[in-house]
Amino acid sequence: MINVTEGQELWRATEARKSGSQTAHFIDWLARNRGKNFSDYWGLWRWSVDDIPGFWQAIWDYFEIIHNGEIEKILTDDPMPRTRWFTGTQLNYAEHVLRQETNGDPSRTVISHTSEARPELAHMSWGELGGAVRKLATRLRDMGIEPGDRIVAYMPNIPETFIAMLATTAIGATWSSAAPEFGSQTVIDRFSQIEPKLVFAVNGYRYGGKDFDRTGELAHILGKLPSAEQVVMLDYLPDAGAPDFAGEIIPWDDMVSGPDVAREDFDFTRVPSDHPLWILFSSGTTGLPKPIVHGHHGIVVEHLKSGAFHLDMHENAVQFCYSTTGWMVWNTLMQGPMLNGRVVLYDGHPTYPDAAYLWDLMSKTGVTTFGVSPTFMGLVRSQGIRPGEDFDMSALETILLTGSPSTPEILAWIHDAVKADIYATSQSGGTEVCSGILAGSCLLPANAGEIQAPALGTDTVAFNEVGKPVVGDVGELVIRQPMPSMPLFFWGDDDFSRYIDSYFDTFPGIWRHGDRVRFTETGGSYVLGRSDATLNRFGVRIGSAEIYRTIEGFAEVADSLIVCIEEPDGGYYMPLFIQMAKGQRMTDDLEKEIVRRLRTERSPRHVPDVIVEAPEIPTTLTGKKMEVPVRRMLLGEEADKVASKDATKNPAAVDWFADFARKRKS
Repeated sequence: MINVTEGQELWRATEARKSGSQTAHFIDWLARNRGKNFSDYWGLWRWSVDDIPGFWQAIWDYFEIIHNGEIEKILTDDPMPRTRWFTGTQLNYAEHVLRQETNGDPSRTVISHTSEARPELAHMSWGELGGAVRKLATRLRDMGIEPGDRIVAYMPNIPETFIAMLATTAIGATWSSAAPEFGSQTVIDRFSQIEPKLVFAVNGYRYGGKDFDRTGELAHILGKLPSAEQVVMLDYLPDAGAPDFAGEIIPWDDMVSGPDVAREDFDFTRVPSDHPLWILFSSGTTGLPKPIVHGHHGIVVEHLKSGAFHLDMHENAVQFCYSTTGWMVWNTLMQGPMLNGRVVLYDGHPTYPDAAYLWDLMSKTGVTTFGVSPTFMGLVRSQGIRPGEDFDMSALETILLTGSPSTPEILAWIHDAVKADIYATSQSGGTEVCSGILAGSCLLPANAGEIQAPALGTDTVAFNEVGKPVVGDVGELVIRQPMPSMPLFFWGDDDFSRYIDSYFDTFPGIWRHGDRVRFTETGGSYVLGRSDATLNRFGVRIGSAEIYRTIEGFAEVADSLIVCIEEPDGGYYMPLFIQMAKGQRMTDDLEKEIVRRLRTERSPRHVPDVIVEAPEIPTTLTGKKMEVPVRRMLLGEEADKVASKDATKNPAAVDWFADFARKRKS
């Protein structure tokens, strides 16, 4: 048992690491080139939010952004969410990743990869990556794919998926992806909104030692995407075959075969700052998941800034984050290569055959920067594994804990069992900005359970109920000024109404992120969970609406409600409350069928911890399920503080849930 108190200092960088950090190099550059002098992180952060245009112009110049045109405005005068960045210029995301192909020997490794389906560790060079991207991009152009066309992928975290993404974005087409473990309806809910022209897909995958043939699910998905004219199939799971599809199916190997395309013979499509790069999807708490559109400009500058200054990745960095293609973390994995480092990819169960597997992989590949959820660290700890003793962790410099709040005990365990002198940082961001909002710096001490600081260029504070900043008290996490990687728009939301309703409905003109947070007097913060109804399941956010759409298919069920809370030990509790239809009762067979349907139609993460029969589901007067009040009651708050019975259609239901919460707590 590790004894640690919240806020206790766990680590402080040596002077050598501070002076050699990417942030220190940037501070030196600012002094030489801008006449700006800063002695610490806080001085740099304050300037970055007091002079938003000056800061982002400096980022642009420091990283030598490749572009056409001249900057008219760093950011326009339009208020959020209509602010536009770097107007007058054109650039390309993929060009910024692949420019490192020419920085030195193209035979250098850029991707190391393995998976349960391909257990042998393999490596890909810069030349191989760039060559494959150019071949595929050229073939896509020859097939008539044009800038702005949507291309989607139902593929896992393997090199082919990154090649497809880079080829898509290299020609100005717009990318989106879903993990193959997603159930068909979950994928349809996403991709049908954006009408893709072409689909990249695998026929199955291997997870936890078991094979999963996805040809049936893929056929169902394709049948609901009438805009999709062609499918590029990768035979990833042997003997799984191909799906039924009325259009053309092209083998992956055919798309990347043929003569090489030389670097000098390939032109990246440079696009304006309002051109869609990729579309990520929100969790789908209410209605269909929100299709969040990011731009090339915002993602390039934000990812360079975050990778360098908040993760301290350098040109020799080896980045490894455990992620699926359905999580925004996957879209950040090119940060390492963008900074001339390497990336490690893994597709499979993170603890199969046990929780030591990923540590062995990191030891073999020399990982310097490891990103993972606190839940994974808890599993490693519970299995008695001590990575620093069992594996060679000499290369490891930074551990990023993300996806959910990290407990003081987990951070202390990392310093005890992984490496005493390691920059272990808990950070928090979101799909919406595809980056961090609350971040860290190796210039600052790392304290137990605390996120070190707001990210550079991010004017974020906690607001109380009346929209005033608070320190020391829990409030709503808000962003008061624009960030370059904020969404350009939501696909199909032409008048911005859905965008505004999602983030600007509570505090007009101010982004409300949906996290409960407490800032300290020293500038650090503690994220205490979601304030909305998003389900944070083992560090991956999923939507309650996805679960409801499956449950609505059961005639025996009248209504349902699902919430997820973070437990004090760092775990999760996700109960599904079921109100039975008149004359029906919950049976073991029905419960098993609910679990089966959620697992197959959605994903294993959508399966609740427990199914509880409730007499009635509480709703507001307008018929909305009272997810947030129920969640807050389960977190220990009193019912009269979180739910007004005057605004409740069925007050007795609130009483039942309050009693349930009290009994569970006792």
